[in-house]
Amino acid sequence: MKLSVTARLALLAFGLILVSNLALVALVWNQIHNNAMSTLRRDTLEQSDVFAGLVRSGGPTAIAKAVSDAYGRGDDALIAMVVDGEGRRLAGRGPSTADIAPVEFTTFRIIRIANGPPWFRREAGIAIRPVGRYWLVSGRLLDDWQQEQRAIERALALAALLSLVLGCIGGLVLTRYVTRRLDRVAGVVEAVAGGDLSRRVDLAAAGGDAFDRLAARLNAMLDKIERLMTELRVMTDSVAHDLRSPLARLRSKAESAMTQADPAARDAALGGLIAETDIVMRMLTMLLEIGRSEAVSRDRLITIHPADLVEEIADLYAPVAEEAGMRFSVETDGIPLPMALHRELMSQAITNLIDNALNHASEGGSITLRLLARPESLQFQVEDRGPGIAKADHDQARRRFGRLDGARTTPGAGLGLALVEAVARLHGGHLALADNQPGLIAAIIIPLSAADAFG
Repeated sequence: MKLSVTARLALLAFGLILVSNLALVALVWNQIHNNAMSTLRRDTLEQSDVFAGLVRSGGPTAIAKAVSDAYGRGDDALIAMVVDGEGRRLAGRGPSTADIAPVEFTTFRIIRIANGPPWFRREAGIAIRPVGRYWLVSGRLLDDWQQEQRAIERALALAALLSLVLGCIGGLVLTRYVTRRLDRVAGVVEAVAGGDLSRRVDLAAAGGDAFDRLAARLNAMLDKIERLMTELRVMTDSVAHDLRSPLARLRSKAESAMTQADPAARDAALGGLIAETDIVMRMLTMLLEIGRSEAVSRDRLITIHPADLVEEIADLYAPVAEEAGMRFSVETDGIPLPMALHRELMSQAITNLIDNALNHASEGGSITLRLLARPESLQFQVEDRGPGIAKADHDQARRRFGRLDGARTTPGAGLGLALVEAVARLHGGHLALADNQPGLIAAIIIPLSAADAFG
């Protein structure tokens, strides 16, 4: 029979509590037993020294008075006697014949001292030592000691039973708590699997345990899934919408080229056909680049010098800007350290920003590629003097196929800034847009903490 997770957790908690309690009881009992035996041994040896001195000074009969005094004090467990070599008692208190023949010296041992009543099955801790031609046997019966041991054992057993009961209750409470937290996560997962991407796992107000960390990571994953699904729906709708016009134009130009009898007119129609095809190809290529940037693993990042990357891009675009009648400059603020970047995708993102500036900045204006090294972040920033983007349109400009009204007359699919945003997220950063008064400042901001983590 397969047990549920709740049952397995309860059994595991019960087993751990049982083992820990048994180990604790065994340790306590062993410590008490060893201490009691050490005390009994010490007292027996001290008593043996005292009685040996009495026997040496007053003879075997001197021990009788000491034993009588002990009985007068209510010490019924005392054994003190002088025996011959066969264990027969000559004086003192003890069995008439001790079960110790042949008698031999021993510092301390526990034995059943005799087989006859009233000593039958009664154990004693004794010490045996020679005194002249006789033997001194002294010690104590263990009746009281054994009763104390049994009382201690019963107390330990009761404590173990009580702790097991409390442990079972605690295990059930713990299991219920764990199950309730897991059920919350499972409920959210089932809801998401059913299509409700808005569900999230509730976090404790002052949480920070493993369940809260799991919930936080799951919520972050669901946020990303919801964003990607939303973008996928938008992209699907936008692709269908944006491809309809260029495909219609392709068909129209193809039909026009087929009906043209004049070679020059036919060549012009074919040229327009190729231009429309290039627009569609650029759109599909950009979509592939965005998908590639979001799917690439962070182990593809390599440590490079940001300043070298900016200089290479500047060398490539300076002649292009000059040919377009614009001033192109590169500025570095601070000393950027080497960091982990995806060289190809970061280059593509920066060149997209420069292409946007070239397309929308006024002729005769200026474009600045700036590298800002801050204590907490690194910024790749492109500044132009064009019409800029209103603050209310920033989110629309970053969205896939998000084309502003002023840009709909120019070729393009509205994917340039979406690619830049995807590349920034790959590096743990984001794309920021700001007013250059006039113009636009587009900055890829990468936190150094994220860069260190990837590196």
